[in-house]
Amino acid sequence: MDETRPAGSAERGRGASRTASGPGRILVTVYAIFAVAACSRSAVQISTEFDHARVAYLLSAFAAVVYVVATVALARPGAAWQRVAVAACATELVGVLAVGTASVVDSAAFPDQAVWSNYGSGYLLIPVILPVLGLTWLRRTGRRAGG
Repeated sequence: MDETRPAGSAERGRGASRTASGPGRILVTVYAIFAVAACSRSAVQISTEFDHARVAYLLSAFAAVVYVVATVALARPGAAWQRVAVAACATELVGVLAVGTASVVDSAAFPDQAVWSNYGSGYLLIPVILPVLGLTWLRRTGRRAGG
């Protein structure tokens, strides 16, 4: 063992990186796909037809930022990154539930779809399932790592 590291730090480091290994790799990959999709969608919508549905397009841009942060945080080892990943997944869950509910209750406020509209129905409802899977995985890997 490296004399400069405190006892147990190697185990904590390996445990924290488990979010990017095994099933965690699939989670990171799906988040990365959603990051690219949401970034692309919002960039095109904002640059070509922003006046048509400002709120929906800005919400798609916000979703893109959340997906990018979640992707990076899930892929990085360490307790701090795990906390960032939990915050990103929790933000995503609250966002998709709030936007999904708002888009169902007041569809006139959403003349065009956002990533999280109708609970992500345009994306096979994956946006409402993904943060639950992410939070579950983070809880499981955090517990295994001693967190």
